[in-house]
Amino acid sequence: MRTMMRLGPLKFSIDTAAYQQLTRRTEYRWARQSQIGRNDALQFTGLGPETIELRGVVFPFFRGGTGQADRMRTAGLIGVPLPLIDGRGRILGLWVIEGVTEDQEIFAGFGVPKRQGFSMRLSRYDGGIRSFLPF
Repeated sequence: MRTMMRLGPLKFSIDTAAYQQLTRRTEYRWARQSQIGRNDALQFTGLGPETIELRGVVFPFFRGGTGQADRMRTAGLIGVPLPLIDGRGRILGLWVIEGVTEDQEIFAGFGVPKRQGFSMRLSRYDGGIRSFLPF
């Protein structure tokens, strides 16, 4: 089983929750100082927010079962930053889950979906390890 990406305990792969789209946004901060008769002077003040949105699909009857979206929600509910590692082994830092959206369609008996779409919003965490430990 080839892993596409790993977020803490969550594994994204063809055999589990496979994402079809990954959108990564990185912002940079620039302070503006007005100048008479000229364009504003800009000074780089550091990194802004960095976010990732994953969009994908789960076919519970094919592989992985119906509990994958629930595992995503549980990982977010824990409330701690999680390491994000891509399929090539690159460590992308600590990230938090800001939201999980699930849609279900094509139902079998007892209302079990045959297809589950999902999206997950992540934000980079740079607060340091001490700010989330309870001690």
